[in-house]
Amino acid sequence: MTPTTLPARRHSSRNATLATGLGWLAAFAVLAALPLLLTADSNKFYIELLSKVMIMAIFALSLQLLIGYTGLVSLGHAAYFAMAAYATAILAPQAGPGNGWLLLAGALTASALLALVVGALVLRTRGVYFIMVTLAFAQMVYFVFHDTNIAGGSDGTYIYFRPEFPVPGEHLLTVNDPTHFYWLVWLGLVLTVAVLALVLRSRFGHALVGIRHNEQRMRAAGYATYRYQLGAFVAGGMLAGLAGFLYAIQFGFVNPEIASWHQSGNAMLMVILGGVGSLAGAVLGAFSFVLLAEWFSTLTKHWQLLMGGFIIVAVALLPRGLVSLPSVLRHGRRGRRNGDAGTGTDEAAVTADSRSEGRRNTEAA
Repeated sequence: MTPTTLPARRHSSRNATLATGLGWLAAFAVLAALPLLLTADSNKFYIELLSKVMIMAIFALSLQLLIGYTGLVSLGHAAYFAMAAYATAILAPQAGPGNGWLLLAGALTASALLALVVGALVLRTRGVYFIMVTLAFAQMVYFVFHDTNIAGGSDGTYIYFRPEFPVPGEHLLTVNDPTHFYWLVWLGLVLTVAVLALVLRSRFGHALVGIRHNEQRMRAAGYATYRYQLGAFVAGGMLAGLAGFLYAIQFGFVNPEIASWHQSGNAMLMVILGGVGSLAGAVLGAFSFVLLAEWFSTLTKHWQLLMGGFIIVAVALLPRGLVSLPSVLRHGRRGRRNGDAGTGTDEAAVTADSRSEGRRNTEAA
């Protein structure tokens, strides 16, 4: 490797990080400004829809931490989403608005404890057994709420009053207004992305990626892989709990269906559709999945067929997810330009290959 190679790579890495950060800032700025553009009463539907989309984006991000960065394919992630939603409904007062911060703490604690118990057991399995055991635990949660009277049984339970959030400098932050709730969800999404980005750049995050690539080698290097995986599992469960908490507040109603395998499958489809191993992919997948499902449902009652067809085509054309679309388009344009260049392109390619081979030999020396 030449002396100038390493600084050049570091410079390229810094540029990529800066571009990613600016992209996130631009996306969040647009999302924050949308309610200011949709002020008419007739646009409240779109505010509510975008709130739901961002909640599902948080849910997809929580699963992305497990699948994309830890290599743990969980098909029972809806259990933590549902546990937090039910905890919110059970703890919420029936006579008036509750304290939103206390309800949030209760919801996150419930989902974290469930993830801790489940993770401590399922992480002793691998491969398809891990997938099936996570699914089994999620179905247990589903039937606990479905077949008992803990929270309304199969009929579910209601949250009659949206909570209030005491904040410094203000008496109360109410979320009865759809726009106020939208910004609360927006803040939750921003914090989720920021926390995950920091975690993944930390020693903990690097260890998770190493465990995903080669767990035995990381164990031989002295890493307690089980503890790292359990920490990621609990963190993913808590983030799913945040999504469940916001979901319960938005709709004011929870039922056992939010713990079903369909909900876990939807989260996995969002991750795959957007791109495994990418925070932006999870968000993009959630936005695409929820918005397309809403649109397809207005076209036909068999909208699932349209959604299934779209996912099949998208995965076939973009195996790395929708997040890879800009890269695919750039390479496509470059290929067309090279094709138009004719035989000159072939000569240039031979020259470039010979130079590349020379550089590799120099670096090897």
